[in-house]
Amino acid sequence: MKYFLIAVKNTILLATITGPISYIACFVLAWLINEMSPKIRAFVTLVFYAPSLSGNAFIVWKLLFANDSYGYVNAFLMENRIILEPILWLSSPKYILIILILVQLWLSLGTSFLAFIAGLQGLDKTLFEAGAIDGIRNRWQELWYITLPSMRPQLMFGAVIQITASFAIAEVSTQIAGFPSIQYAGHTIVTHLDDFGGIRYEMGYASAIATVLFVIMLGSNLLVQKLLRKVGE
Repeated sequence: MKYFLIAVKNTILLATITGPISYIACFVLAWLINEMSPKIRAFVTLVFYAPSLSGNAFIVWKLLFANDSYGYVNAFLMENRIILEPILWLSSPKYILIILILVQLWLSLGTSFLAFIAGLQGLDKTLFEAGAIDGIRNRWQELWYITLPSMRPQLMFGAVIQITASFAIAEVSTQIAGFPSIQYAGHTIVTHLDDFGGIRYEMGYASAIATVLFVIMLGSNLLVQKLLRKVGE
């Protein structure tokens, strides 16, 4: 029970930070990229989307935060005399969650990002002309009263994807912090589920864990749906 509570705490912390930030970042970047010329837009979209496609993305972060002086972060800090000896980034409980948040945010520009790009590309341009006649005078009013209401399906789809990704963090934790992580600092509900369902085969307890995760995700989705209905009001 103790480790389950640790997993719940870590999962909620990761989800409440990475979920909203990555969701907003996906939309803002998609909105900005949509204003570019087609060729530049295609290239920039690929640049931002590429990390989510890479199977070796974790190697980069392991090199950056390696525990010895050869790690790029430690080397930079020591070279500039900010620290005198290497920091054990991936072996210290107080740093692991911070690094997991950074990695998850870096990987978060995935499917929802492309959905927002597609939604923005499919907007009816005549709506903006009609909005100008009705009194809309700036880009922020266009965004709130035209763009966002017209993209409710994509916004909901993106929200579901981001909620699922933020609450189902497991591979990032096991690849970066190990399994199990030091003092369970990177332990999440899904790694806890993998432990009891995939290793110990205690299927009853694993099913209970999965049910709790499902309820949390369902509650989050219902809350997001309620908030999205207020868009454009």
